[in-house]
Amino acid sequence: MKKSFGSRTDLFYESVIREMTRLGEKTGAINLSQGLPEIGTPPSVIQAASAAILDGENQYTFPFGSPEFRNAIAQNYLLRWNSMVNPETEITVTCGVSEAVMSAILALTEPGDEVIIFEPCYENYVPDCWMAGVKPVFVQLEGGTYTLDPQKIISAFNSKTRLLILNSPHNPTGKVFTEQELFIIGELCNQFGVIALADEIYEHILFDGIRHISIATIPGMEDKTVTISGLGKTYAVTGWRVGWAVADKEISRRIRKVHDFLTVCAPAPFQKAGIVALNLPTVYYDNMRFEYTQRKNILLNALDACGMSYFSPQGAYYVLADFSRIEWDDQKYWKRDWTMDRSFAEYIARDIGVAVVPGSSFYFDGKKMGENKIRFNFAKTIPTMNAAAERLLKLSAKS
Repeated sequence: MKKSFGSRTDLFYESVIREMTRLGEKTGAINLSQGLPEIGTPPSVIQAASAAILDGENQYTFPFGSPEFRNAIAQNYLLRWNSMVNPETEITVTCGVSEAVMSAILALTEPGDEVIIFEPCYENYVPDCWMAGVKPVFVQLEGGTYTLDPQKIISAFNSKTRLLILNSPHNPTGKVFTEQELFIIGELCNQFGVIALADEIYEHILFDGIRHISIATIPGMEDKTVTISGLGKTYAVTGWRVGWAVADKEISRRIRKVHDFLTVCAPAPFQKAGIVALNLPTVYYDNMRFEYTQRKNILLNALDACGMSYFSPQGAYYVLADFSRIEWDDQKYWKRDWTMDRSFAEYIARDIGVAVVPGSSFYFDGKKMGENKIRFNFAKTIPTMNAAAERLLKLSAKS
């Protein structure tokens, strides 16, 4: 008798972002799809990881992280937010931010609960909800500036709402949520007893004097927030898979149990190197923002020249651009089950030589809102960005 498989994966596909990286490899296109930073990892951090491996730091740590690394995270939060975090009970070190999000959703929800997600959104959040048996409820960010509409967010809350996922700085748009928007979210979370799951992995990548505010610092949200971040994006070590979740003791206790049985612990030598990373001087972050600003400007100038419109990112290292004015053969790579943006991604990789991510992969409820958009990342070397810009100039807007 043939047995059926579990149905929880039937709702979603493999990552479109990673698929576009493979398309780039196959076609020889410059990979501006997946967020693989190439700004260079600080030498002292690399040296610390190498030394830890050679010194024998290659076994399990405590499941929720080495005491030294948790202390470094706690000290970082004290310096940045003047927030006292107990490293013994309120910090869980995870295998990257993705695992932290999954562990939190599994730990803090019941099947049938609802989780509010802002659209467009990072593609992992929705399958995470489906695998946990909870319902994602989408709130579209408005217009070309991706503004939060107070009425839409108010209408999304109800007695079934258990979590709200907040990603700021935001992937894929580069939006940074304002203090006013965070106050609105905080008031609603307090009113309905909802926990904010704050993905702040891009917290240090900011432009034009924009300031990132952690929602945990909003009045009443101190014990209603799971703040998630990690080493990957800030220090250009995405392959190390080291993240963390900071939350109230009771929330952390539940997250730690899920984390323990999902992954046991994050890589030991990279936790050791993380201590060095978190103690880098302020000038490191200033230089990093300067480097990313240069790369951003190269991309935006190219998009201006070829006729794509976009929201200029306030943070992170992505641009969500509208290609609807571009002249191209929309039938050349068309397939029956592909959206227009998926066909354009194929075209731009094969004929232009730049790999991007179709915009609709960041939409689930409002799928059509992404069908004239593509996402670029600019976390590449300056020569790579210049080469990509030169290729993009082959595109032109309709007259």
